[in-house]
Amino acid sequence: MRDWNLSLGDPLHLTLAADFRFGGVDYLNDQIWELDFASGEPRSLSLRTTFGLRARSMRVFPRFGEGRGIVTDPAKFVRAPRLRFFAPNFLELDFSPLPDLEVTAEFWAAGSQVVAGRYSLVNRSAKARKIRLELCAILAPLDGQAFFAAQSQMVNIITGTTGGLAPLLYMTGGPSSVTAPYPALTVDLDLAPNGSRQISWALAALTASGPSFDLARKTVARKWDAEKARIQMTAESQMVDVETGDPDWDAAFAFTQTAALRSFLPASETLPNPSFVVTRAPDQGFSHKGDGTDYPPGWAGQSPLEAYYLAGLLPGAPQFAKGLLKNFLSSQNEDGFVDLRPGLAGQRAKMLAAPLLASLAWQVYQASNDHAFLAEVFPPLLKFFWNWFSPPHDRNRDGLPEWDHLLQTGWDENPLFDVWNPWSQGMDISIAENPSLYALLAREAACLILIAEKLGRADEVALVKHQAEVLDNAVAAGWDESAALYAYRDLVTRLSLAGQVVAKGKGRAALKPKKEFERPVHLLIEIQTKSPAAKRPTVRLAEQATKEPVEVIAPDAFQWRSGGFVATTRNVYEKLGRVDILGLDAADKVIIRTIDLTAQDHTLLFPLWAGLPDQQRAQTLIGRAILDSTRFDKPFGLPAIASPAPPKADAAFSSVHLPFNQLVGEGLLAYGFHTEAARLVEHIMSAVVKNLKETRAFHQRHHAETGAPIGERHAATGLAPLGLFLQTLGVTILSSTKVKLEGKNPFPWPVTLRYRGLVVKRGLNSTEVIFANGKSVMVTDPKACIVAI
Repeated sequence: MRDWNLSLGDPLHLTLAADFRFGGVDYLNDQIWELDFASGEPRSLSLRTTFGLRARSMRVFPRFGEGRGIVTDPAKFVRAPRLRFFAPNFLELDFSPLPDLEVTAEFWAAGSQVVAGRYSLVNRSAKARKIRLELCAILAPLDGQAFFAAQSQMVNIITGTTGGLAPLLYMTGGPSSVTAPYPALTVDLDLAPNGSRQISWALAALTASGPSFDLARKTVARKWDAEKARIQMTAESQMVDVETGDPDWDAAFAFTQTAALRSFLPASETLPNPSFVVTRAPDQGFSHKGDGTDYPPGWAGQSPLEAYYLAGLLPGAPQFAKGLLKNFLSSQNEDGFVDLRPGLAGQRAKMLAAPLLASLAWQVYQASNDHAFLAEVFPPLLKFFWNWFSPPHDRNRDGLPEWDHLLQTGWDENPLFDVWNPWSQGMDISIAENPSLYALLAREAACLILIAEKLGRADEVALVKHQAEVLDNAVAAGWDESAALYAYRDLVTRLSLAGQVVAKGKGRAALKPKKEFERPVHLLIEIQTKSPAAKRPTVRLAEQATKEPVEVIAPDAFQWRSGGFVATTRNVYEKLGRVDILGLDAADKVIIRTIDLTAQDHTLLFPLWAGLPDQQRAQTLIGRAILDSTRFDKPFGLPAIASPAPPKADAAFSSVHLPFNQLVGEGLLAYGFHTEAARLVEHIMSAVVKNLKETRAFHQRHHAETGAPIGERHAATGLAPLGLFLQTLGVTILSSTKVKLEGKNPFPWPVTLRYRGLVVKRGLNSTEVIFANGKSVMVTDPKACIVAI
């Protein structure tokens, strides 16, 4: 187990929550904490939460006194706090608040409703001392009462009420209670020269003070050293220690694995295996309804893209990725339908899952070589694949399905289809031929074929091979040589045209654009209104001003959008003579435009991941698009959109989405661009490390040009790309006795990996594998090989 030595200025991620591997986790009432090195009033080393927004804030922090002096602010400590060990539910720090006084502070989320701590004090001076330890607790309730001193069973405590909770602080050592300057429990400790003392505490927050007291006291009575040892042993058995030439990367990768494990919650009646939440932070974790149905999307189920990314972050615990796939398949219907977001409380998105499940299965197999797992999941994965080609998803029956909803894509800010941002177009996603969907399906087909070959069942995928050819041809037809990129195409016309405004008007007045188009187009009808009570209109479109309408857009075809409504025509038009709008107010504005399919975004790079372009086209795509600094090659990763951003859209256009960057990086590796993949990892890691240092959090996204954080804190989709790093390094740890090596180390320094006694030393030109029994093997050949004992 590595002894860390991290302080302010180093990468830090100090969230604390109950660990599902040790029990005590409550999906519906999960209290999550975060440690701050120096913040709040007063500035202190404080553990804080809001109990899932049931309090404005709750802070617990120590004060250390001797004689008349007392110190709270870590900036005034003799030696500043340094992080020594971290796990999903445990943090250990040491510091010296006073001269010759060493303190080890440990924090433990023992369950979803209780957090505990232990202070170990050692007097390093040559004289006896009396040290005063105050443990302060400040509650800012939403309702109820701030913390006050009280007694329970003749024991001094401090307690309060907020949001239906009765949080209570309990401490060992026979403390007295004070209320000024802060509510606190305090003990005077007599320390002989080189003498030591330990004080433990717990803060429990149940619905009444009596149960809170019982839980806090029972938690403090648990065998702390044994619990800590169990946590350390589990961490060592399920995490890969990564030592690079950059200590910041080492910390980021360790925090990544810890945060990924923390994101998991235990299996439930509706999901057979542990699942994850996207963000586990102090403001989250409480269901007001008590059944989880009111949770936001990040807590309401696992999505395929998030699961695929998360699976690569746990090289030491592939069993959890297996469980994620089995969770998806547990939601499968007889016809092969798998839900997009199956949740722990029975939530269902009621949309077909994105086609990434066979890819996930193959990823898991490559990390585990588990043939039994492949045999179990192959039949349902095959059914799932074919469900994508059923009539509900292939509306024009051409053998090429369409997305049903923007949420399936994993990118709900795509400006072509998003309706919530004013800069977005808001077109119906089912009207577009989408290269990313075809690429995902082609990758699914390729993985199913590989799985079938491994299982000796190649005869079962003959039709899959044919379908893969259809998908390959469809993607190839969307190649735009001038842009060196694949393109969206109109579902009907197969064209990718720029948009233009056709007509503008106000209110109920008919529009008579009398417009002829060079090529047939779909139209977008946008209604802008300031009325909060506005109703969706009925729109009639005629090709000639004096003729009957050829299409009527009913009110239910309009979607709400930022500032009004939007609808896409089902018909394509070669000319437009008249548009009648019924049901608008006189002040409402109407804009009619042709749809614009010329956007250049990161999803159009997916065919590279799917292995679809030939080597020459792949080189063109990589050289002229991915490595072009005016397009996708940015200092901190690949941006969502290569086109210039309209006003106020910079954050959306320049966002680096790590799961998407992961897929592109894997595509670079598949075509032999290892140096370029390493460069992409380096760009992303620069932003990840920067934000861990400055904000002490992994963020949902970051800015491609500046690295600035974007989106939610503590997001699993913003964790460091450990999976891509290991793939680029060319090392796959299959077990503690088996390693797969391939290629060379493209990074500028040697890398050492440690896992369950196994050590892999990956130099620039050779690799040494040392097994737990002392046997070592040196490999210099870059060809793929398995090293095992």
